Amino acid sequence: MSEDLIIRSGYIEKIKPFIGKNLIKVLTGQRRVGKSYMLKQLIAQIRITEPNANVIYIDKELEDFSALKNHKDLDNYVKQHLSADQKNYLFIDEVQEIEEFQHSLRSLLNQKSCDIYCTGSNATMLSGELATLLAGRYMEFSIHGLSYTEFLEFNQLKESVENLNLYLTLGGMPYQHNIGTDPAIVFEYLKNLYASILLRDVVSRENIRNVALLENLVMFLADNTGSLLSAQNISKYLKSQQINIPTQSVINYLKALTNAYFVHKVSRADIQGLKIFEIGEKYYFEDLGLRNSIRPMNYRGDIAKLMENAVYLHLIRNGYRVYVGKSEDKEIDFMAEKNGERRYVQVTYLLTDKNTVEREFGNLNEIPDNYPKYVVTMDELKPLNTYKGIQQIHLRQFLQMETI
Repeated sequence: MSEDLIIRSGYIEKIKPFIGKNLIKVLTGQRRVGKSYMLKQLIAQIRITEPNANVIYIDKELEDFSALKNHKDLDNYVKQHLSADQKNYLFIDEVQEIEEFQHSLRSLLNQKSCDIYCTGSNATMLSGELATLLAGRYMEFSIHGLSYTEFLEFNQLKESVENLNLYLTLGGMPYQHNIGTDPAIVFEYLKNLYASILLRDVVSRENIRNVALLENLVMFLADNTGSLLSAQNISKYLKSQQINIPTQSVINYLKALTNAYFVHKVSRADIQGLKIFEIGEKYYFEDLGLRNSIRPMNYRGDIAKLMENAVYLHLIRNGYRVYVGKSEDKEIDFMAEKNGERRYVQVTYLLTDKNTVEREFGNLNEIPDNYPKYVVTMDELKPLNTYKGIQQIHLRQFLQMETI
């Protein structure tokens, strides 16, 4: 717990108001995005005001805690380590590894035995019985890999186009801080992490039988990042490549990948009435480096996909619910909503000709409201351009915006 921590202050500030409150604080996200790191930072935060607090820390990835298999084991362990003299804090890393953990957490919460924090790498832990047993009694905090500004801070890099390109290539897994930014070394780490996520959080947890088909699906998603897809069309395409996977299997595998927070599904929504369309969605990766480790990197061919993925991640890190906007026959890359406000964002590599300018700005200009609208590009802008109130902004600047 004493290691020198780089503070991810944005997350700390979101969680701090709930420290000491009789609610379970649940930190969710893909494996290795820094959830354990955040638990350590929260413990350090608590130690500042309560140096004598009794901290019970359970890490289900350590052999020391392998005996904690179910909720009864958990309940017995916690009760053995509670203090009668100090305030008790319970931290459980990868809580979904404990069968029916929700029963123990509910009991501890009802008894006000301790202030509870836990992490999980699978979305199903917050559905079904857990949601029923603990409805209204937990707060979820989504933890993501490093933002662009965090990437620079963690790796002690200056802000530049070159380092933006490095971020788009290597992604934002926090462990990079320990291994440097040599692509060969980072990608070796990422390939191993990809195998771990796929086997532990997707194949094993979701009981997937055909791992080869799953890997082909992931490769397809990497090739088609940001493209409108449907399970039926994916099945047809793979079949044309001599890979036979039924539509229902595609649906099941996509769900398994999103449950592990490995990819994010973004639905289409009508701009006027916010009707959600059931067919046609886009998929973005939680980490750009993991996406790039899956397939041979063609930077020039992939740059628009990587930009779009990076913009999506920046929006969700800032608390927006994100949709693909649809207005009649026109598509808006991102329609983002938060607190009754909207933002519209188009992403394109370079505004190379008049037709590109008219398409990107024209689609936004036809939206009949006055919410902020952006066209994010890699064009060097001095000063920033605006067109009928629509701001053209470099990806570097967009990814550093604290308020969008």
